[in-house]
Amino acid sequence: MQRVRGDVREKSLNALRQLLDEIDAGRFPGLFLVITGTPAFYDGSQGVQRLAPLAQRLATDFSTDPRFDSPRAVQLRLTGFDLAKLGELGRAVRDLYAVGAQHADRVAVRVDDVYIDALAAAVTGGLGVKVGVAPRVFLRKLVADVLDRVDEFEDFDPRLHYELTVGQSELTKTERNAAASAGDIALDL
Repeated sequence: MQRVRGDVREKSLNALRQLLDEIDAGRFPGLFLVITGTPAFYDGSQGVQRLAPLAQRLATDFSTDPRFDSPRAVQLRLTGFDLAKLGELGRAVRDLYAVGAQHADRVAVRVDDVYIDALAAAVTGGLGVKVGVAPRVFLRKLVADVLDRVDEFEDFDPRLHYELTVGQSELTKTERNAAASAGDIALDL
């Protein structure tokens, strides 16, 4: 949103404010909205701060120690990911997914904590062990490739029927750079 024309940005920010108001008014029961953005999006002049009513709705005080951030706050501060936090995120997503799954028991058994940790390690290993760039790829693989299939297909076992692949077209430029190994870089000698 920060890079589009000013009039488009204004409309987008206002639409976001309207959506938040509609959710707050109870018009979309059960909807959980996640808005991701950089500090520049939330605090910069080309982002949320450009529309005062939206900035007021999303205001969160981050001046305290991150250990005391409330998970009930309007904004959540994301500290850097490590492999343990990535596994914790995967378990939380799996548990949320299971709430709405048709076969929650199967999801819990086949996508257990050990499997989630192994998938997190495999994804980060494929990205040069750079955990900070892995959450988006990890979550997409976890939900679309593993959880959905376990819920939809009775005989799908991710340990037997799923081999992690991460194609270049699935990655952002930053993720592609992280995935490049030293052997992939041509050196002028």
